[in-house]
Amino acid sequence: MFKNRLRYLGFEPKDGTLVRVRGNLSVYPLRGSYQIICESMEKAGMGDILALLEERKRKFAAEGLFDESRKKLIPRFPQRVGVISSPTGAALRDILNILHRRAPGMDITVLPCPVQGNEAAASIAGRIGQANAWRLADVLIVGRGGGSIEDLLPFSDELVVRAVAASRIPVISAVGHEIDWALSDYAADLRAPTPSAAAELVSADRAEAAERVRELAATLLSTLEGRIERARLLTKPFAPEDLEYRFRSILQPRLVRFDDAKEELCDALSCRVRDERDRVRSVTTVLETANPRAVLERGYSIVSDEASGRTITDAAEVATGTRLVIQPAKGRITVRAEEIGAGKIETEVHG
Repeated sequence: MFKNRLRYLGFEPKDGTLVRVRGNLSVYPLRGSYQIICESMEKAGMGDILALLEERKRKFAAEGLFDESRKKLIPRFPQRVGVISSPTGAALRDILNILHRRAPGMDITVLPCPVQGNEAAASIAGRIGQANAWRLADVLIVGRGGGSIEDLLPFSDELVVRAVAASRIPVISAVGHEIDWALSDYAADLRAPTPSAAAELVSADRAEAAERVRELAATLLSTLEGRIERARLLTKPFAPEDLEYRFRSILQPRLVRFDDAKEELCDALSCRVRDERDRVRSVTTVLETANPRAVLERGYSIVSDEASGRTITDAAEVATGTRLVIQPAKGRITVRAEEIGAGKIETEVHG
């Protein structure tokens, strides 16, 4: 197989690998040897390929490359879309046609690369790295049209799977037809069954979205108008000419209650003041009755020892010659005791 044919192989031939080849038979007459000039070569046993893919799948899953927590949201209305695919494939034409029809004016960047053969995996991974390094798009579509399981092998290559998982730009994997699958489908943020479906996912119909916005705006306006009308009906009874009447109808019962409470409070205070006044009068009477000056007003006097100030209540307590002070209701009299006895007491008044 010549070099220009080797580049389209999806695997590396090894000794012992069962293959199916197509080409021309040639004979070398001098040695009588036969050889086949191969135009194409494919593995004859798919079981080996599937086993290889399952082994890789388990390996990448164990590393967490397929975890849902790693997946990024696909923007609903991206401004820039990057397409990594064969520049001559039907898949690219389908993607471009759908994007131009559904989202005219969208920026589309095509990053061409081979999608099968030994060089395809490295080229696809390199394009993903370039798109991230230069931030060329808001979302990437990585894929190709349908083919045999051998044709799709580059999209299950370790380089491609790790590049898809490491991409900071959201990636949609669109490999083959709906029944086809590749390991890049598991690492991508979203799998599309076909390249055309991937184009539809990133180009939500702008006209449909605009119509939906108009419908929502009409619904919102109708709801607001309904609420305003309801508020108008609720406030209609509160016309300016009725406000005073309604205010009084609300306030009057409370004013009556306040007046009744005021009257009750005043009556209670009057009763309390009257009771306290009677009590003060009664106490005053008692105090006035017990007041010594009131007794003196009736002609009684208080006799006390001038020297000690002790009140004399018994004549036996006074010695002859003791100076005494007589305290009538008014004034003050100082005397000296000359005779002390049970009979009439004679005193000399000095002042």
